[in-house]
Amino acid sequence: MREIVVCGEALVDVVGTSASPAGAGGGLSPLQPALGGGPFNVAVTLGRLGSAVSLCSAVSTDTYGEAIVSALRSAGVGTSLLQRRAEPTSLALATIGPDGGAQYSFYVEGTADCQVSDPGPLASTVAAVCFGTLSMVLEPGASVYESLLRRSHGEGRLVIVDPNIRPAVIADPDAYRRRFASWTSSVDIVKLSDEDAGWLASGPDGTTGDEWLAAGVSAIITTAGAAGITVRTRHTELTVPAPPTQVVDTIGAGDSVVGGVLRHLDRIGALSSVAVAELDADQWRATAEFAGEVAAVTVSRPGADPPWASELASD
Repeated sequence: MREIVVCGEALVDVVGTSASPAGAGGGLSPLQPALGGGPFNVAVTLGRLGSAVSLCSAVSTDTYGEAIVSALRSAGVGTSLLQRRAEPTSLALATIGPDGGAQYSFYVEGTADCQVSDPGPLASTVAAVCFGTLSMVLEPGASVYESLLRRSHGEGRLVIVDPNIRPAVIADPDAYRRRFASWTSSVDIVKLSDEDAGWLASGPDGTTGDEWLAAGVSAIITTAGAAGITVRTRHTELTVPAPPTQVVDTIGAGDSVVGGVLRHLDRIGALSSVAVAELDADQWRATAEFAGEVAAVTVSRPGADPPWASELASD
């Protein structure tokens, strides 16, 4: 059995909307808590779609942490790699604009997920390891995950990274850009948004897809909202349009793409560095189309609520 391990934070999104009218007396519109975090969303997506998946993370023993563990188990996500800690759960304030786009601010000082320790050797059945978002920024956990990323690649596992750039938590952008570039020799797939790509390319230490491919990355998957998903390899470049859908909000859209990509690679037996490097244009097109279908369901309903396999025509 091939397994996927997703590494990184699980937190609580506190969701509001800039379009909502103020409450009585001119007060603030109500906020709604929802479970989230990029890696958590990827793991839940994979579990709901039927892949064997576990989340490697540090999770609080507080009420939100208990809800996170319960949600993971309900989605079929393994929890054996979770480390339970007394520190509180991280919070992300997500404000939804009129177009469904989300803007974030974060409350992560002294929280549980940043305190993750090395999980030790992964099981021999783990074929792919996924990293990204806040967990690759916030120390001391970021260094732990970086070490696991390099080790996983050295052990021959498929490695995928979604930087999911959140400038509000990156104290030194140039240092992060250098760090990201240093990972690319140990990464098989980079998934990012067009905004992420622009941010990573800017400044004196910016790098681009050309350099990542030259360093050893096999595929760069870029999302651009309604414009669709672009896949670029050393041999091909193609764009798949986004399926038509009514966007409620975009929370978890990119995470659903990552989950959809990994699920499709799992289905076609391509959860390895060698297999990914050998995929042809038709196989990448099918992968992007499936990932787009998954994300289209997620954005059609509030919060990061990815589909179950039974909700998809192609699974």
